[in-house]
Amino acid sequence: MPKLSVFPKCYMDDLCVTKTMTLFDWIDLAATLDVVGVEMYPGFFESFEPDYLEKIKGHLKSKNLAAPMMCASPDFTQPDPAARQTEIEKEKHIIDVTAQLGGGFCRVLSGQRREEVSRADGVRWTVECIKALIPYAAERNIVLNMENHYKDGYWLYPEFAQHTDLFLEIVEQIDSPWFGVNYDPSNAIIAGEDPLELLALVKGRVVSMHASDRYLTGGTIEDLKQQEGSMGYAKNLKHGVIGKGLNDYDTIFSTLRREGFDGWISIEDGENGMEELRESVRFLRAKIAEHFEITKQ
Repeated sequence: MPKLSVFPKCYMDDLCVTKTMTLFDWIDLAATLDVVGVEMYPGFFESFEPDYLEKIKGHLKSKNLAAPMMCASPDFTQPDPAARQTEIEKEKHIIDVTAQLGGGFCRVLSGQRREEVSRADGVRWTVECIKALIPYAAERNIVLNMENHYKDGYWLYPEFAQHTDLFLEIVEQIDSPWFGVNYDPSNAIIAGEDPLELLALVKGRVVSMHASDRYLTGGTIEDLKQQEGSMGYAKNLKHGVIGKGLNDYDTIFSTLRREGFDGWISIEDGENGMEELRESVRFLRAKIAEHFEITKQ
């Protein structure tokens, strides 16, 4: 049975930039939702000192919450080999933090889509860096999950492997039980692609999922394809309550159920506040029950 986690889209700047909210505060809020996990992000932490991390772990336990996944954003498309090695070392440190908190998944990405980086170089560097990390992650029982990503909120450029063909070119070169896909249907929409077509291609490798939804304020999905290479989100594409947007969660969940998926589904939404987030949790709870709670015959 899949488990629900939550990510504080509505409080990212409060946690990471202005620091007007602490991670303890967010855990308290998450505990008021019908979820059993909190997805972490490196910017949430005051430090990575063991004593502080133990306090976070204890606070999570007191609220009956797990910290299943770290939403890390390594940037492996940097032309400088020393810079890429620095990103590897940073990711190792975040893997350690994930393990200390009792998590099982740490996200990997390709990196930023820099104009001076060729497709061949970007793919090669990303594959090399992820393969270099797998033994380290395996020793700590951490699965590296690569997301079909749009853009880290604090990056300058969008994701190098944003589009399906490039994403698959990387994923298909990495064969390890300690590596899988973090499927995000909304990111496929942002790429101007069909989330269900992507899912059909990666369904056997999905180890975790981000759940959110998008809706159009004008125009069509086809219009998004004309915006490839733009720096920001499409102006006509907005966040909304999960279940009221463009994603077909019935097909998504029925597909994942047939594949035997029983991992974490992390809600990456709530940009418009906690009430919409609560509504999204209720929708996903109902859909999980509908598609996964099937009585054995």
